[in-house]
Amino acid sequence: MFRIVATLGLICLPMGALAVGPEDDPPLPTQSTTTCSAGMIWDPGLGRCAVIRDSPLGDDALYRTARELAYAGRYEDAITTLGQMSDPTESRVLTTLGYAHRRAGRVDLGMAYYDRALAADPDNLLARAYLGQAHLLAGRYNMARRELDEIRARGGAGSWPETALVQAIAGGAAFSDY
Repeated sequence: MFRIVATLGLICLPMGALAVGPEDDPPLPTQSTTTCSAGMIWDPGLGRCAVIRDSPLGDDALYRTARELAYAGRYEDAITTLGQMSDPTESRVLTTLGYAHRRAGRVDLGMAYYDRALAADPDNLLARAYLGQAHLLAGRYNMARRELDEIRARGGAGSWPETALVQAIAGGAAFSDY
């Protein structure tokens, strides 16, 4: 038997050395989340906060900022930031859109984005971990377990996505939504 911890009040675990790469690790806070208010992100060129839609940041910086905003609970700002990227069909963009929508309470929409992300890149381990967590929230333990098996089969053993999903499946106090 397992238990699912409510989506509110989840514990953020520290980033470990187990990550596959920097895009899989939980993002660290920057000025976008420590200084800028809603609707704004940090613009290093200006040295101040700027309106998201006016940001000249490139795709990689926009993506990193969107993930940071999503993990900080600024879901709508994350979605707006992702909307500024040149290719909204990139697997990493779809994954983060799924995360932001799911965390904002739109679980079915989030799952649809995860499905699109995995259709674009079946090896997207982070999308698989998030999809597995969404399955757990919906009470579909076996489907979450299948995503964990897929993560491992695709070379993700020992990665942060695997660790996060293992902890979610365990369902204890260590549940992480990353």
